Amino acid sequence: MFGNADNWHSIAQGLSEHFNLFCIDLPNHGQSSSMPDATYPKMAQAVLDWAESQNIKSFHLLGHSMGGKVAMQMASLAEQSGNIKIEKLIVADIAPVDYKPSHTDILKGLKAVQSSDISSRKAADDILSKYEPSLPIRQFLLKNLVRTEDKLYQLALSVNEIADSYSTILKKPEISQAVNTPTLFIKGEHSDYIVSDYQQDIMAAFPNASFKILSGTGHWLHAEKPLPFSSLVKRFLQQD
Repeated sequence: MFGNADNWHSIAQGLSEHFNLFCIDLPNHGQSSSMPDATYPKMAQAVLDWAESQNIKSFHLLGHSMGGKVAMQMASLAEQSGNIKIEKLIVADIAPVDYKPSHTDILKGLKAVQSSDISSRKAADDILSKYEPSLPIRQFLLKNLVRTEDKLYQLALSVNEIADSYSTILKKPEISQAVNTPTLFIKGEHSDYIVSDYQQDIMAAFPNASFKILSGTGHWLHAEKPLPFSSLVKRFLQQD
């Protein structure tokens, strides 16, 4: 959530030596269209529809955080429909469980930025700093700033749609039966997005799951240690 495909540029560059890569902005993010009532089935189906439109019938799938929940939902929908084959699934630092709200102030800050005439990145940061004290988090959020034709800045986020869908985004994907796709869950060592209490929920939904912990990382494990993260991804995808 709040990210875009550009955040994965360096990871994609490294993996593109071994795979054909597609980095997809989720609905309400980046260059993708806005989506009211952004449930996991709706977001997952939007990405599956894109894959079908590109005649991509079989692929590996990687998702982080909210994108990981979308990826889990995609695997469930694909297995039930049989129209698309997800060969292997990688879920980075998220579980198929409900989460408690933790972005309320960030959403208020992004709405404040969105409703202001922003002439510089510093002006946007000054507004956002009233709601989010962490500079690294603000820098991550403000990667969504794009310059308009009138030389102002705006967010490449559908902030209102994300805010309106936030209670749904916190919920687990809608998985009614176990997904047999080989799946790797990668946890950041210091992150609490995946904890031991969630293992039963994970294994019930993904009985072919395996687990890796990336040492010295938090929730943004792929940004904190891109090379070890990429190595885990490559090793999992290339093993029989």
